[in-house]
Amino acid sequence: MPTDRPPVALAHDYLTQRGGAERVVLDLVRAFPNAPLFTSLYDPMSTYEEFAQVDLRTTPLNRVGLLRRHHRLGLPLYASAMERLVIDAEVTVCSSSGWAHGVTTTGAKIVYCHAPARWIYQANRYLGGRRVSLSALADRVLKPALRAWDVRAAATATQYLCNSSATAAMIAEAYGITATVVPPPPALTPGGEERPVPGIEPGFLLSVARLLPYKNIDLAMAAASAAGQRLVVVGSGPERQRLEALAGPDVTFLGVADDATLRWCYRNARALLALSYEDYGLTPLEAASFATPTIALSAGGYLDTIDHGRTGILIDALSVDAVVNAMTSGALADLDDATIARHAASFSAERFTATLHEVVASVIRQR
Repeated sequence: MPTDRPPVALAHDYLTQRGGAERVVLDLVRAFPNAPLFTSLYDPMSTYEEFAQVDLRTTPLNRVGLLRRHHRLGLPLYASAMERLVIDAEVTVCSSSGWAHGVTTTGAKIVYCHAPARWIYQANRYLGGRRVSLSALADRVLKPALRAWDVRAAATATQYLCNSSATAAMIAEAYGITATVVPPPPALTPGGEERPVPGIEPGFLLSVARLLPYKNIDLAMAAASAAGQRLVVVGSGPERQRLEALAGPDVTFLGVADDATLRWCYRNARALLALSYEDYGLTPLEAASFATPTIALSAGGYLDTIDHGRTGILIDALSVDAVVNAMTSGALADLDDATIARHAASFSAERFTATLHEVVASVIRQR
């Protein structure tokens, strides 16, 4: 009997940013090009333009313009909004950092987890320590109820996938669920246009991250200054004004860079600085695609994506001395460009897509 029910549907928390999770959603869209994509909020001006070509469906929260511009203000609302979202498909693949895994589905539910809800399990990083009243409200009023909702929502999944071994460990601790690690591919790769940044000579240090407190851009700035190196900062966020006030003349803020500019930055940087704890972190793989090494914190997802001493340098302490030593010890010069690029290629989009198709097919066979 003919039916309008799609074999695969997609869901994501909200599409109001340009970041690693949103890049992964684009990979999901490419893997399942006919699948509708459900989300709570969509702001076409603040996320990737490719989403304009997708069959995209939002919740009623999307009518509130303030939430589209400041999604964190909707913290108490997303659980209910996503739970009321009923997706009728044979399999729904949920790209989730805390909300999309709560959608109601008529078929199987595969959760691709970027991290268990950061504001619950990593609240200091999520809230940034800047708004004490919001943090206190979340801890005392919202967190207990939404943590219970979060655990219930996780239990509705048919299968859990995740981006790294670090995330798999957090899923096991939070939910008692064993997740399969399916690393996402580099979000940006060579092959497209490269647009130089006027006034910037090759050989600079590079930071590509949202400007949030836990990203430690101020540490990158201090280390670059101590080493006498220029730092180019790509990204936007609430920390920009504070960071610009601290910056010296050798720090350049590009804001949100288009892909052509970012490709040029990756290719011409001496090294990428990734000085935060990340559950996965795609930027070292992006940089490696252009044979550019990374100096990163030896923790979290970077342990999966950086091969210490071959594709980058992992440091044990977040200090100016540790970063400067990694820059100046000669270790960067010993890294081989071809080895770095081959490492990135092993995390290919083709492998990611093939694995997702295998998982979906397996879930369908078991129903």
